Amino acid sequence: MLKAFLLSVTFASLAFSADPEVVVLWPGGAPGAQGTAPEDIPKYTVYPAASPVHTGVVVCPGGGYQGLAMDHEGAQVARWLNAYGVTAFVLQYRLGPKYHHPIEMNDAKRAMRMVRAHAREYGVDPDRIGIWGFSAGGHLAATVSTHADNGDMTAPDPADKFSSRADFAILAYPVISFGAFGHQGSVHNLLGANPDPALIEELSNEKHVTQQTPPTFLFATSDDPVVPVENSVLYYEALRKANVPAEMHLYEHGPHGVGLAFYDPILSTWPLHVAEWMRTHGWLNRPQK
Repeated sequence: MLKAFLLSVTFASLAFSADPEVVVLWPGGAPGAQGTAPEDIPKYTVYPAASPVHTGVVVCPGGGYQGLAMDHEGAQVARWLNAYGVTAFVLQYRLGPKYHHPIEMNDAKRAMRMVRAHAREYGVDPDRIGIWGFSAGGHLAATVSTHADNGDMTAPDPADKFSSRADFAILAYPVISFGAFGHQGSVHNLLGANPDPALIEELSNEKHVTQQTPPTFLFATSDDPVVPVENSVLYYEALRKANVPAEMHLYEHGPHGVGLAFYDPILSTWPLHVAEWMRTHGWLNRPQK
């Protein structure tokens, strides 16, 4: 246990291998933008790995679809991924209550397309691109996982020709369902007051898992006071029913929003399980050419 804790602290203190680059998702202006303030311009920050394994991950910080935990669910995660040779892309997506669905989903899907379109420039293989989301960012990652598309080959923008599908997903204490176990703040911020029941159904992602949903790792705590653990359980059960490779780690105790939990001697073990899972699937090994 102490070893896991010390390893996590070591990862937390790592410096970036290079100065991060900020990439605007739509240089000509984002569809549906309601202004030109920083919060109206979706973007991601690129954190390249010093010794890349040619895997990339789009990271979606949480914040109830109203804010973004860019440090402990963004930059720290990028540092951790860099330590394993993975290039990270920390996403700054547009937020409610100013922006509603499908804006947030489209921002995340565009990020997946952009990373895939420029994969070679980033030192990433286009078929080794995952998505990692926390809390409401976990809902966004699950939405991309269950609502992906193959791109539009007739689109004038070359990036839009690429698939938005993630090759794997990591969901940390995620919002999944908008039903009985939903996080009502996320529902309100994403869909507004009195949302259409059809949208509630459409964005309850456990109901839309198919064989095309990517392999998924889930982490949550059983007594999470903000997002009920049933969100993770329902998604895991749906993945299993669809024969999608899945692994879930539930801890008995722990607050919501712990990020990588570097300073918790118990919860700090969960990122090590992520690394083991990624290594098992080959995403931490350099592909054979």
